[in-house]
Amino acid sequence: MPVYVILVTSVKPLDQVTLSEMWKLPTALDFSSYQVAFEKLAPNFVNSLYLVIPATILSALLGALNGYVLSKWRFKGSEIVFTAILFGMFIPYQSILIPLIQFLRNIGLYNTIPGLVLVHVVYGIPITTLMFRNFYANIPFSMVESAKIDGAGFLRIFYYIMIPLSLSGFVVVAIWQFTNIWNEFLFAVTITTSDQQPIMVALQNLSGSQIVQWNVQMAGALLAALPTLLVYIFLGKYFVKGLLAGSVKG
Repeated sequence: MPVYVILVTSVKPLDQVTLSEMWKLPTALDFSSYQVAFEKLAPNFVNSLYLVIPATILSALLGALNGYVLSKWRFKGSEIVFTAILFGMFIPYQSILIPLIQFLRNIGLYNTIPGLVLVHVVYGIPITTLMFRNFYANIPFSMVESAKIDGAGFLRIFYYIMIPLSLSGFVVVAIWQFTNIWNEFLFAVTITTSDQQPIMVALQNLSGSQIVQWNVQMAGALLAALPTLLVYIFLGKYFVKGLLAGSVKG
């Protein structure tokens, strides 16, 4: 029902957007709201792409390296390190906002896309590490031992053995991170301002202060949700397969 209301409202002219006619189909399709929404959201849409793509790639690579070390190159205290990394998943965003903003100001990354990328990469490390550790736990340790005997080192084993065998894991992590980062609001609204803000913050600003153009608001919501929707439509089956593949052992 909410999807129906969003779709119907987005193609109605403003004079037909009323509470009493919320469930009614429009007398004529009006796509001007999409044009207005796109013109207002386009710069922020680009900001979101600049944010999501590097943040997803970096957090996936760091998580893969961590999972590789903690599953195949265990050392004394590795379980403690793993537990400490996972603890980061349970730290509320709100509790670290003030020191985080102060830190970003000190290093010159406050109100910048790179600063927001850094935040999401760091906050994504716990979950990506957990996912990749579960994937790599399913790979026989004998493969790593054989590679060591053949003279392969840490990075060579990771590049030629672990990465090819964990492509489904990269798909799962990429989809997970892409979705979470794209839809995240709190860091985006507190760390960035004006022209640096991602699309979710700009979507909230579409409402204005006097009259809310609900047709434009609904059109903007659909445009903002489109990238994640397309990701799940085309890669959803790989996401499910990857989750199942990584859930056998932990």
